[in-house]
Amino acid sequence: MSRQRHLLLFTLVLALAVVLLGAYVRLSDAGLGCPDWPGCYGRVTPWHAGEQIAAAHAADPFGPVSHAKAWKEMAHRYLAGTLGLAILAVAWLAWRRPSGGGRAAPSALLALVVFQSLLGMWTVTRELQPAVVAAHLLGGMAILALLLWLLAPRRPLFTGTGAPLAPARAALVLVVLQIALGGWVSANYAALACADLPTCRGEWWPAADYATAFGFGHGLGGLSAEALTAIHLTHRLGAVVVLVAVLVLAATLARVPGGRRAAGWLLAVVGAQCLLGIGNVLLSLPLPLAVAHNAGAAALLLTLVWINAGLTRRPA
Repeated sequence: MSRQRHLLLFTLVLALAVVLLGAYVRLSDAGLGCPDWPGCYGRVTPWHAGEQIAAAHAADPFGPVSHAKAWKEMAHRYLAGTLGLAILAVAWLAWRRPSGGGRAAPSALLALVVFQSLLGMWTVTRELQPAVVAAHLLGGMAILALLLWLLAPRRPLFTGTGAPLAPARAALVLVVLQIALGGWVSANYAALACADLPTCRGEWWPAADYATAFGFGHGLGGLSAEALTAIHLTHRLGAVVVLVAVLVLAATLARVPGGRRAAGWLLAVVGAQCLLGIGNVLLSLPLPLAVAHNAGAAALLLTLVWINAGLTRRPA
């Protein structure tokens, strides 16, 4: 394995850790553990800002600031900063290639991580505005996907005729949309808007406000219960659509030479993700299960990116 591929693999694992730690920070209500950016009350670490954190916590013991939350938030920032440096190294190695080829994707990756850092700042300065929080989640997933695309083999993974390129592309697009919906659910705290399955609030089609559910201008807590119900139900329906698309892709892959193993992995990942989603509703969103659901979304995205890369002939 070349030095660049080692670096890409390290960066991919680091990006996954950043995404999952970000989910943990968000789901444990620590997103404003340090209410400024990039430091914590203007200091490098929460330890240096101990007096300010203690005063804020004493003024509002149930508020967003505490020593534990501050360390969670800053740990995420430190890890994200390390990821930024790793991606800079990936781009630098690509720019040093004598041939000058293959620079577009690493350059796009670097631009994406810069924008992602801005989203991280706005997440704090705009006090967890749902549109910014959801975009920040999507940015992290996009970085993961692009890193795996760069790491994927340059040779076709599947042979023979009838390679399911169209179903693979469709499934990938649908999963990206479903992740966006999941981010919108999480950013608006709509995960428990429906606390029962398969019904919602004891009804198959409860009152829901779809007109305002997907507006981007509101702040945290700015939606009605009916709008939150609409968000939750849309995510549930999206899960059904994704499941059907993935099952179609897996069935097609299983008939392609070399595709049976990929089909098996795909079914395992989507099955686990469905069970995690159901468990989060029935068990009232326990933190470990909620973070695992984010991991499942990342795993499904990466599986589909790998499959799509294997169906795409690219120059070495």
